[in-house]
Amino acid sequence: MRLASPEESLALGEQLAALVRPGDVIALSGPLGAGKTSIARGLLAALGLEGEAPSPSFAIVQPYAPPEVRFPVLHVDLYRIEDPYEAEELGLDDARFDSLLLVEWPERLGAAYWADALWLTLDVTPDGARGLTAKVPAAWEDRWSQILPWT
Repeated sequence: MRLASPEESLALGEQLAALVRPGDVIALSGPLGAGKTSIARGLLAALGLEGEAPSPSFAIVQPYAPPEVRFPVLHVDLYRIEDPYEAEELGLDDARFDSLLLVEWPERLGAAYWADALWLTLDVTPDGARGLTAKVPAAWEDRWSQILPWT
């Protein structure tokens, strides 16, 4: 999938918001500036968040709860995690019971940790657009087919 602008990244997040549910994990992978946070911001806005969602780079975990959003969401940025054992203190396993997890830099914990996640990888193309590839687990197959592709 090609995302030609930041607005298309936000729109993809909005589409995902119509399909997500508590217990889901969306892994957002790609280099700095690829648009991971833009997708997360579009999703959070569509779930009801007013104002712009801050990047969780320094907080590591930015929680959102009703009535701010439709259901609990944890926006997680693992960029500063150097050892997978550091993530145990974040309580991500427990949060998966009733929250949506939006995880930037998921590769910091290894792909096996997110085996059931919708894994979206962004790359910056030579013309400045974003190329998006998706690893779609069984739980997402029907839902992912509802995403409208861009050119």
